[in-house]
Amino acid sequence: MRTLSILATAAAVALAGCATTYQLSVMPHDSGKMYTGYATDTGSGQGPISVDIESKHYQGTWVQTTPSTSYGYVSGGWGWGGWHRWGGIGTTIAIDNPNGGDAKALLNAQDGSGLRCDLRIGQGTGGGFCRDDAGRQYDVQLRTAPHA
Repeated sequence: MRTLSILATAAAVALAGCATTYQLSVMPHDSGKMYTGYATDTGSGQGPISVDIESKHYQGTWVQTTPSTSYGYVSGGWGWGGWHRWGGIGTTIAIDNPNGGDAKALLNAQDGSGLRCDLRIGQGTGGGFCRDDAGRQYDVQLRTAPHA
């Protein structure tokens, strides 16, 4: 039981170091004005997100709906005669989706207005679009934020 506790603690520490912050560049379809925001991946395919558009500060959460990496187990076999003992050896492999993973973000402002975003995040970059309650559409670019 102690080993399980140590493993759980080690996993929590490892995941805590996996946070990634993305800088968002947001542009409406009806003008060339640029807005900014931030999203943080807490290491579990979800996290907080915020965008400032005009005088409104939207904030909420995003959740990965399709992962950017899939995992599979590949096994082999071995054996010998006599008792016909067979065993398997194998390994887990990771396969990156070259198009990145899909995510859905739901944000709201202090006045109760909403912003809904469909995003695709890959190897430190991504993109997508958002739509506010008034039907205004925005294109979004994501890139890993520079470290301070």
